[in-house]
Amino acid sequence: MFHNTKCDCGHQNPTGTTLCESCGKPLIDEDGTDLLEMRYDGMARRSQKSNPSVLDKVWNFFSSVKIAVGIILVTLVASAVGTIYPQENTFLDIDPAQYYAENYGTLGKIYHFLGFSHTFSSWWFITLLFMIGTSLVVCSLDRVLPLYKALSKQQIRKHESFLTRQRVTYAGALPENAKAEEWTNQLGALLRKKSYRVHTDGTALLAEKYRFSRWGPYINHIGLIIFLLGVLMRSIPGWHMDEYIGVLEGETKQIPHTSYYLKNEKFNLELYDDKELPENIKDKGQIVPKTYETKAVLYHCTANCDDPSKEPELEEVHRADILVNHPLNYKGLQAYQFDYKASPMLISVKPTVSNPQTGEAYGSFELPMNNPKEEYQAGPYKLKLKGYFPEFGLDSKGQPISLSNEPKAPAFIFSITGPGLAANGEPYMYFPRQIDKESFSQDAINGAIAKKLNIAVGSMEGVQFAEFTTYLNIRVDKAMPYIWVGSAIFMIGVIMGFYWQHRRIWLRIDGDQITLGAHTNKNYFGLRNEVAAALAKNNITISPKLLDQGGKQG
Repeated sequence: MFHNTKCDCGHQNPTGTTLCESCGKPLIDEDGTDLLEMRYDGMARRSQKSNPSVLDKVWNFFSSVKIAVGIILVTLVASAVGTIYPQENTFLDIDPAQYYAENYGTLGKIYHFLGFSHTFSSWWFITLLFMIGTSLVVCSLDRVLPLYKALSKQQIRKHESFLTRQRVTYAGALPENAKAEEWTNQLGALLRKKSYRVHTDGTALLAEKYRFSRWGPYINHIGLIIFLLGVLMRSIPGWHMDEYIGVLEGETKQIPHTSYYLKNEKFNLELYDDKELPENIKDKGQIVPKTYETKAVLYHCTANCDDPSKEPELEEVHRADILVNHPLNYKGLQAYQFDYKASPMLISVKPTVSNPQTGEAYGSFELPMNNPKEEYQAGPYKLKLKGYFPEFGLDSKGQPISLSNEPKAPAFIFSITGPGLAANGEPYMYFPRQIDKESFSQDAINGAIAKKLNIAVGSMEGVQFAEFTTYLNIRVDKAMPYIWVGSAIFMIGVIMGFYWQHRRIWLRIDGDQITLGAHTNKNYFGLRNEVAAALAKNNITISPKLLDQGGKQG
């Protein structure tokens, strides 16, 4: 409980004030000898309010430095846990649950089950960041407002007990034949030469310099708040992306969560020849890439973007040759080259529907291996896609499955309707590759319909084939400018707080007795030396060390 009353100087102080706002007299422990707490010049803070309301209790919670440190420690531990194993967003066409189980065993399963595999995008981690930001705002307001009030309304003549309970003090008599006011003005002139701003009131003096350094910690807080806002902005849809995609040579693929499509027009690979390789690598027969690039075209979807039954209408917006450390960059969207794989694969085929008995061709259609449409038309026949297996295989029960998401052995199941077929359609299984057609006995699987219809590629002109798959890292980070600005402001605050110290010197002369007190938020040795040097030039010689004892010999 605070025992604040009207000060002897007549100033009424609000509840929670420990030093009189006007004269600086201690309102608690008035007759004590301990050093005064000068952090906020004894000003009352909202977190010290008596009989707090619910809102005040919330304010007090977030204004507590201990609570803030606790939240930061929890966040640091969570961040460390999130780096034990790779995060899910670094995977490319991998089932996370299967990956953690196969690579890290039981611990990996637990790690994924508890959600640590996507720590930095989880709701609880974002909540921790929000709590840190809230704590920074409340802590700053709870302290900066009283501090500003104290520093902007400083009184020149301070109470004697305020001066004698500072860490640097002096009490003694005026030099012989010195006039109090003249001596005070001379000391003020000496301090001005040391960059102090000096204010006098008769025989009282206040000298101050580097006040701006007191705002350093709060500048830090502003920088951190902007930094955290930048981090939180990354959760806004469209503001942040860090995805990995694989694009076959000649393939056009949609960039996830955007209306952009990227085409790998051509992939170029240059290898080191044997003359350029060291012997230890040459002996191992390793193939070492010298450079590799993706000739990319970026498209923007203008129509049919969300309709899978229709072909999207694309407009070319940018072209770039993507090399390592030389990404495609368009309006904040970046595509980095980070890997490639030599993996001959089909991109698309143009099969023809024909009569196996007469050879009559009814029509053909374009069939991509990635994202095939749900329906195709070939002459009088309509083909509805009922199933697609990029890498066809059979499980232990003989049921068809896909062994991977890559079109290594593609197979399609269509329901075909048209002349000579059942009204509700007849199933037809189609293997684009001849080797798969023979291996899995396409005609035997199709049975009776194989005698009515045949789906096959007439020539290699209707086949698009890719030698390489290029792997790209797609990045969007609209919040990064805010993060950089926050970091810069934080560093300004650090420099302000570390390289300058707020120093204040108060003095009053009563009769022929001098009472001096000085305070700084750091580096008391420098302040002592400045005070001792100024006194020495004004005819009072004293060792700087004695200023810690009020100018008295021990």
